[in-house]
Amino acid sequence: MSIASIMVSLDLGRSAADRVRLAADLAFRFEAGLTGLAARTIDAPAPVGDIVAAQDVYAWDRRALIDELAQARVVFARNAGTALRTDWRQGEAGAEAFLVRQALAADLVVVGRDPQGDGAGALGAAPGPVLMEVGRPVLAVPPRTDRLAAARIVVAWKDAPEARRAVTAALPFITRADQVFVVSVGSEARLEGAGEVADHLARHGAHVTAHPLTGPTRDVAGEILRFAAQQDADLVVMGGYGHSRLREWLLGGVTRDILDDAPLCCLMCH
Repeated sequence: MSIASIMVSLDLGRSAADRVRLAADLAFRFEAGLTGLAARTIDAPAPVGDIVAAQDVYAWDRRALIDELAQARVVFARNAGTALRTDWRQGEAGAEAFLVRQALAADLVVVGRDPQGDGAGALGAAPGPVLMEVGRPVLAVPPRTDRLAAARIVVAWKDAPEARRAVTAALPFITRADQVFVVSVGSEARLEGAGEVADHLARHGAHVTAHPLTGPTRDVAGEILRFAAQQDADLVVMGGYGHSRLREWLLGGVTRDILDDAPLCCLMCH
């Protein structure tokens, strides 16, 4: 597994520039290309009797969109300086749908963890919908984070296809890390295979240890984040939405809790 192409979602939020700098630094380290992109839809005009008035409203909205996309492109250009190769894509489309469509040419997709809370507006692509549809590793970046050293990595392990994909996708980070911690949580944590995963990563050259956390399972996300804080980790690797996204958003789940609360970067696969 190598990273040759990184795609970063742009918006006009407070952390957009930080996110581009983080993605650009990763592109430089992995000698990868970096593509910035932004998009949003234009609302359909309300029903009116005057077609000319409707056209005027659409024209005004389109000029506003063009201006927003131009601003986002400037943010990308000003902060992508360490990337070796850059590209820009924009469109009149839903932010998540446009990103998913363009990401067929990406090895890693970088998004804000909470774009709406950061003031991103309609250009902001929410990580949950992107993760469900994109078919690529998604790096969710918290606000005010402009670098990912990935020196100490927590692999939140549960033996499921999503977690297996996440571990494979994260190998370029894992093999460069100073320390990797494979963590499983719950009363049956020792049966989840964390030890075998740690052995597998060690064969790839990782400095890795396994840590079954056998506490209660009612707050798995909290256990993972507390362990990550204790180990001074800066990246969590995990599978995303092992249950349906609708079920998680209605009833709660580990993916939702991590995307809501994680103070560090999270690399996820669905």
